[in-house]
Amino acid sequence: MNNGPVALIICAVLWSTGGIFLKNIAWNGLAIACIRSLISGSFMLLVTRQRVHFFVRDEKSLVNKESTIVYWLAALSYALTMILFVASNKLTTSANAILLQYTCPIYIILLAPFLTGEKNRPSDYITVIGVMLGIILFFADGLESGNQLGNILAALSGLCYAMATIFMRRCRGYSGGAMALSHLITAVVCLPVVIQSGMPGQKSLVFLLLVGIVSIGIPSILYTVGIKNVRALTASFITMLEPVLNPVWVIIFAGEVPSVHTIFGGALILGFIMIRSVIQNRKA
Repeated sequence: MNNGPVALIICAVLWSTGGIFLKNIAWNGLAIACIRSLISGSFMLLVTRQRVHFFVRDEKSLVNKESTIVYWLAALSYALTMILFVASNKLTTSANAILLQYTCPIYIILLAPFLTGEKNRPSDYITVIGVMLGIILFFADGLESGNQLGNILAALSGLCYAMATIFMRRCRGYSGGAMALSHLITAVVCLPVVIQSGMPGQKSLVFLLLVGIVSIGIPSILYTVGIKNVRALTASFITMLEPVLNPVWVIIFAGEVPSVHTIFGGALILGFIMIRSVIQNRKA
């Protein structure tokens, strides 16, 4: 049985809680990214009983240069994804931040055939057209509400997320190590901001712990399991469940209601993804 899709679905559900947790942390966005990765990376290493590796070695314990380069590209791409997403979440609405991050299928469609050898299907291209239409609506809404910078950072996090998905897919057997390394990179890069900002209040610390373990730590483990067993593009489409649930939690717990543009854009994205799933399942 292929547990890849199941692992990614649970991963997406847990990821979706990040928006509401982040909104309850009164602290600098980059400082949040640092401590969140420190908590989630430590949790991941503790549960999996691994340690952070900086090189990929073969059966003879020799450094495999090509695999090590892919390993670092995966870690760096995911670290940038996390940093950019947290920063954008503080500047624009949670709905815009998460949905713009999911521009990633567009980049995967363009890059995956060259970087992973995974061929695209006609339904993939149709789906990307729908995603692009939805993204146009998000940008239009952001321009109206003055959230241009937050939306741009979120869109950049989408590009980095696509690269991370592609390279994590290529990592296969050592994707868990790349994920752990990405958390270390994020913590180190953002540490100066923590020192400058000082420590947050007690409430913020509680939500930092929640976002570190529930929203990132557990999903990091699940993602490395799922990405081994599905195509890079399929992984990005499955985890689209995250932007569906993210605004729901924010509406319920923070009262932040997405605009009509955002809701309609999300409906376009999810509708095209569902159609793609039906078409590909019938062919299978």
